[in-house]
Amino acid sequence: MSSLNWGYEASNGPEQWHKLYPIAQGNFQSPVDIKTKEVKSDESLKSLSINYNPASIKSIVNIGHSFHVISEDKEDISAVKGGPLKGSYRLNQFHFHWGPSNEHGSEHTVDGKTYSAELHLVHWNAEKYLSFAEASKNLDGCAVLTVFLKVGGAHPGLQKVVDALSLIRTKGKQVAFTNFDPSSLLPASKDYWTYIGSLTHPPLLECVTWIIFKEPISASADQLNKFRSLLASGEGEKECPILSNYRPPQPLKGREIQASF
Repeated sequence: MSSLNWGYEASNGPEQWHKLYPIAQGNFQSPVDIKTKEVKSDESLKSLSINYNPASIKSIVNIGHSFHVISEDKEDISAVKGGPLKGSYRLNQFHFHWGPSNEHGSEHTVDGKTYSAELHLVHWNAEKYLSFAEASKNLDGCAVLTVFLKVGGAHPGLQKVVDALSLIRTKGKQVAFTNFDPSSLLPASKDYWTYIGSLTHPPLLECVTWIIFKEPISASADQLNKFRSLLASGEGEKECPILSNYRPPQPLKGREIQASF
């Protein structure tokens, strides 16, 4: 297994990542199971501010183990601040994690409960660092807003994303994707849990303030099935669908999870 071909199969999946990335066994790894009885409530976290501008969203790309919707992050036109964050964090991209069925696909779990999928809106500390790459090397470098997806009615905000997936079916495909408001994917309630952790896929850097919304959004089975229609293979290669791309929960190792409610 080389660092170029980590993945989610038994041979190169999360159980094997520590061979290439020793940090996989570090003290600040993500995701985690949120044990609600052990969470500490903190009223000061209610000050979270989220401002997204549809003009910041530029393209959608199949990266081989997921797809990214890319934000133009040259200025703070889409940013999050307040709550547990010191400074303004600029949107870099958003992506999803899912499993082989709609029974299980979320990375974080709540009292052991899993959801069908999980959305990550990835931001970086643009007040303190010059680039996402630089920010990701520091504990306060990144912030990820996280939304659980559960099977239910079709989600109108998600549909525009799902409709674009047929255009990026193979690895490396990228197309323009514009005038999309990421806040359409957020739940009505902004109650959340927060803790310090890592990226959930290699290089697993311990640089993330996680902000995980308690309330899930619903998505139809058909919308979720479209995620699994994406291919990890390039054009002309033997078709290899991305059936699963989640990492299971990691040990908390003494960290505290706080709640805004």
